[in-house]
Amino acid sequence: MMKPFSKLRRAVSISCRYLIVAPLVTGCVVGPDFKKPDAPKATDYSPTKAISETTASAPVLAGVSQRFNPKSDVPFDWWRIFGSSKLNSLIERAFKTNPNITSAQAALREAQENVVAQQGFFYPTVGVSYSPSRNKLAGNYGGNSPGVQANGDVIQTTTNPVGPAYYNFHVAQLTVGYVPDVFGLNRRMVESAQTQVAVQKLQLEATYITLASNVVAAAIQEASLRSQIMAMNKMISINKDMLGLLQTQYKLGDVSNADVAAQESTLASVEQALAPLQAQFEQTRDLLRALVGNTPDKDIDEKFELADLHLPEELPLSLPSKIVEQRPDVRAAEEQLHYASAEAGVAIANRLPQFALTAAIGGMADSPSWMFRSGGGFFNLAASVSQTIFDGGTLHARSRAAEQALIGAGAQYRSTVIAALQNVADTLYTIQSDANVLKAAASGEQAARTTVELARKQYQLGAVNYQTQLVAEQNYQLAEINLTQAQASRLGVTVALYQALGGGWWNRPDMPSFH
Repeated sequence: MMKPFSKLRRAVSISCRYLIVAPLVTGCVVGPDFKKPDAPKATDYSPTKAISETTASAPVLAGVSQRFNPKSDVPFDWWRIFGSSKLNSLIERAFKTNPNITSAQAALREAQENVVAQQGFFYPTVGVSYSPSRNKLAGNYGGNSPGVQANGDVIQTTTNPVGPAYYNFHVAQLTVGYVPDVFGLNRRMVESAQTQVAVQKLQLEATYITLASNVVAAAIQEASLRSQIMAMNKMISINKDMLGLLQTQYKLGDVSNADVAAQESTLASVEQALAPLQAQFEQTRDLLRALVGNTPDKDIDEKFELADLHLPEELPLSLPSKIVEQRPDVRAAEEQLHYASAEAGVAIANRLPQFALTAAIGGMADSPSWMFRSGGGFFNLAASVSQTIFDGGTLHARSRAAEQALIGAGAQYRSTVIAALQNVADTLYTIQSDANVLKAAASGEQAARTTVELARKQYQLGAVNYQTQLVAEQNYQLAEINLTQAQASRLGVTVALYQALGGGWWNRPDMPSFH
């Protein structure tokens, strides 16, 4: 007959072997294994080759012909192509001080720590405890005070020399708990957490791209508005001069009161058009301050004009199959699909048996010095397995819900890919269109310039009156405003293309890893 201690020693040996082997036999991971979606089969951004390789040109600022180069990559610091040192410094400052960057960085670190926390469940949990106590036995165990005895409702004094039963007790132990990942529940949970790290990493990159694009767009907007306001002020001055002439002619009886009133109305309309431009200008300045983390009362030194910004002649044009690798929103949608796949595995693993192992070793005695001497030590080992046999269908319903979430994430990924390709296609069409608009605006501005120069010469020769010259001057200022808007639009859509192509985040010099 085997002695009890021999049985226990054998149990310890078997349990220890299981603790060592368990991590090695956890190859079973239930649930679907994630497969990277196939790249889109699209080979172009138009079914009819409507997008030409080059754009129209015009002999004005931002009027160069742009050429698309499919072999050209998108640099991380793409904003430097505009050739403005003020713009470069402003973006670098925004990267350091904009609170959205800080928030996205914190979210990424949070997701990374969640992965570390989940990976901790692969290891045993080890704890230590020490419990000292001072105890007195109850009265019916001989714990009454000396010389006092309870007899019904009467307290009688006795001469019993026996003192109260006090004793000390100390317990110290080391506990170890381990949950073997038999069916891959924890591995799926780690996989799920890692996808969130990837998502947050992509969100951070998208924040950088969006911030840089917003700074460049705001700088272009400020330059455009500054030029439009100057032209509008000239128009107001011209209309005031025209009103003065008409008022003089009215006094001389050469024009009617209706002519004067009409000019007053025109002047009021021009002044009315100036007010929203000034408001937009101040709002744009507020936006630039906010993008670098400033409050509205803290100004920035940088001031932009269209002459400070240069339009690049060569533009990158990634193939549709590369867009899915470059766009942060598409990559994030892919990681969300991966997340849904991992969560489907979690839901399945939760329906399977759960295993656990626990062990403890320690000592107990009436004094600390005797806890680990002969007779004071103890240990215990335990294993458990649990299986839910009825829960009202909760786990099964969660598994079905995870399957539907996986289907939905797949559909959302495809939708994101289509929207990204549409975004690039729309931007390419706009680049072509804006080049044509600028060409027409440049022709209009040149015609108005010629007209005003002729009107000035004719006025000097006495061929036309001053009012005719003022009309020509006003038309020229209108053409200047149209040209300014077309130039700003062409610069802005170039920014939109770099953003649509993914912003070059993959070329970051200090590119951190996803996990």
